[in-house]
Amino acid sequence: MVITPDVPTLPFTMKKGAKYFELVVEPVERELLPGLFIKGWGYNGSIPGPTIQVYPGDYVNIRVYNKLPEATSVHWHGLDIPVTMDGVPDVQPTPKIESGSYFDYRFRIVNPPGTHIYHTHHNSAKQQMMGLTGGFIILDPKEEYNKKISRDYFILLQEFKIPDLPMKVVKQGVYDIDPHSHEFNFSTMNGRCFPFVTPLNVRCGERIRIRLANSMEKSHPIHIHGHQFSVTASDGNSIDPQNRMIKNTIHVSSGETWDIEFIANNPGIWPFHCHIPHHMSNNGTEPSGGMFTTIVYC
Repeated sequence: MVITPDVPTLPFTMKKGAKYFELVVEPVERELLPGLFIKGWGYNGSIPGPTIQVYPGDYVNIRVYNKLPEATSVHWHGLDIPVTMDGVPDVQPTPKIESGSYFDYRFRIVNPPGTHIYHTHHNSAKQQMMGLTGGFIILDPKEEYNKKISRDYFILLQEFKIPDLPMKVVKQGVYDIDPHSHEFNFSTMNGRCFPFVTPLNVRCGERIRIRLANSMEKSHPIHIHGHQFSVTASDGNSIDPQNRMIKNTIHVSSGETWDIEFIANNPGIWPFHCHIPHHMSNNGTEPSGGMFTTIVYC
């Protein structure tokens, strides 16, 4: 199974042959740093929302309850599903979910194994930047038996603007965010800023996969230290082994997902971070922060 550090996996029950999930869209206070919370919007109490994990061929029913003060929807980004389930009510015959109501998204998983996301697609300029996104992973059943991948991590990239904190100030409190800002002072991996993150633990000799996703405003060149990785999938589609690039930095634009794999062959503590300087600080303060984590040999 895929590990999403600092974010839960969404549980399901079986109902009439389908995997039944429940998502609750609601106001959420997310702790970016110890004692520093943002007032955003999320799913099931989390920003980003819990990671959904399914298999090819699964029938799914995802019931979405709306506890926001306005209508919303959910778009299943990258999935090949019926137009009535795609979640873009401005242009499709798919409903807005009014405040206090719910809707059942029902579809079969026809895509191959890969990394996808879900996010609001109603009033997106506001709602996505309030935090409404999460991971949607289609697992490969073969990997349960061949054990090719030792550890499989998912990281979702986000950024937020806290207008009440001037540059170079980080102070505990509960803060409103400005979803319409084009400038940001806190950048996160899975809804947290370094060093308030769970590291990616590895053991020497393991093959590690990291799935990267971005559904917000900025693009992020994600860089690994001490290793080279192979780019194995793009937007949920596997790349033929003969066409895979070997890199140590990959640019993750809004709407993209990338899977990378590397062999853990260089013991130590290694940074894994966005290479934009302001994105690896917490509001311009020292030391390292923001969209930054570590790969730790254990």
